[in-house]
Amino acid sequence: MNNKLGLGSLTAIVIGSMIGAGVFSLPQNMAAIASPAAVMIGWAITGVGMIFLALSFQRLAFHRPNVDSGVFGYAKEGFGDFVGFCSAWGYWLSAMLANVSYLVIVFSTLGLLFDTPDSIIFGQGNTWVSVLGASCLLWMVHCLVLRGVETAALINLVTTFAKLVPLLLFIIAALFAFNLDTFTLDFTGVHFGDGHSLLAQVKSTMLVTVWVFIGIEGAVVVSSRARDRRDIGRATILGLLTALSIYVFVTLLSMGVIKPTELAQYQNPSMAKVLTAIIGPWGQYIVSVGLLISVCGAFLSWTVLASEAPYLCAKEKMFPKSYGKTNKAGSPVKPLTLTNIWIQFSLIAVMFAGSTYDTLLVIASEMILVPYFLVGAFVLKIAISEKNRGSLLFIGVGATVYGLWLLYASGLNYLLLSAILYVPGMYFYIQAKREQGIHPFKGKEKLGACALSLMALLAVGMVWQGSLTLAL
Repeated sequence: MNNKLGLGSLTAIVIGSMIGAGVFSLPQNMAAIASPAAVMIGWAITGVGMIFLALSFQRLAFHRPNVDSGVFGYAKEGFGDFVGFCSAWGYWLSAMLANVSYLVIVFSTLGLLFDTPDSIIFGQGNTWVSVLGASCLLWMVHCLVLRGVETAALINLVTTFAKLVPLLLFIIAALFAFNLDTFTLDFTGVHFGDGHSLLAQVKSTMLVTVWVFIGIEGAVVVSSRARDRRDIGRATILGLLTALSIYVFVTLLSMGVIKPTELAQYQNPSMAKVLTAIIGPWGQYIVSVGLLISVCGAFLSWTVLASEAPYLCAKEKMFPKSYGKTNKAGSPVKPLTLTNIWIQFSLIAVMFAGSTYDTLLVIASEMILVPYFLVGAFVLKIAISEKNRGSLLFIGVGATVYGLWLLYASGLNYLLLSAILYVPGMYFYIQAKREQGIHPFKGKEKLGACALSLMALLAVGMVWQGSLTLAL
């Protein structure tokens, strides 16, 4: 298939993948867990860390031009098949859950617009009406992506520009309404109490900030479809700087319009309530329409990215070979179907479990941490092996330290829970290796597989006893 994605389309995939539902819920998400001071520190750490990660992708596109399978391709190249597969599986789960969250927030937004105290139709996106509507949207996008990745990328380019308009309107309105006294009223978060120091608040922002940057690797994942490999790094940097600027403005300006203690109680998408407080009832309609456009575009991007993971894994012989086949339009049919069946199953689970957007945010963010850490670690490994004492080593150290900080900040609780989700993926890996007539695990990989299985068993036991729970 001809590579047809240029700089504009690649940048739109990066921006479209990152700016989805998260930005519209950032005001409440951040106010609920951190003070303005902690949020500023959190964004500074995340901004620097993500710049290191983006530079890592840029350098790897240059130093390893033979790797076309993105995030997990680098993990495989640097640390072997099993680690590469775990990276791919974690990435796929994160992408799949991101899509579930997008569908949930779409219908939660409709609930904000149309539900009344006496008539709850859409709720928080987890009623049977919402699940039915989300299912219809899911399979419509499924049919669209089957027509080809380039078709999906073109539509994503249009929706990316469309979603930026309401975000810029919000930032301009919030700039005029910003009140310094409101912003500094409880600058360090005294109202959180003694158990939530400034450091604890900063740590608690990490999963939220990572969540809104998931998608930074969008151009890397579809690198095999790029017209010019140099555009991969350029698109990643452009997308990152655009998203970071929007996120910082949206979060901090909102805390200067509405008191953080009040902002923390808002229903998501909280940006709609903030704009309503500034310009009146039209605010929630402007933000809601922007969110619907944004999420549909992001959902399209993530459908492409999620289906690419099993497809590229099959090409790398880490997934059964049947997942490496495409239709006449170049779309990976079986990976796409697998992804959307799991999304459908998750939507039904959301309805029965009463899960919300915030719950899905936590799980999806945790699953992406290991793949991101491995990217930085691979850059560091290249710098050491090639005795590169310059910028490559600096970038590798920065990205690796940031990856370790994320794993620490997220906490052992979520790391153990994520192990439960990694184990089922071994079925696909073992099947792929059996097709090739080789043993699935070699040397240290046996220890890795055993350690992962033991972590999962420990986590299941702790969940059963009630000592391990998923809580924001």
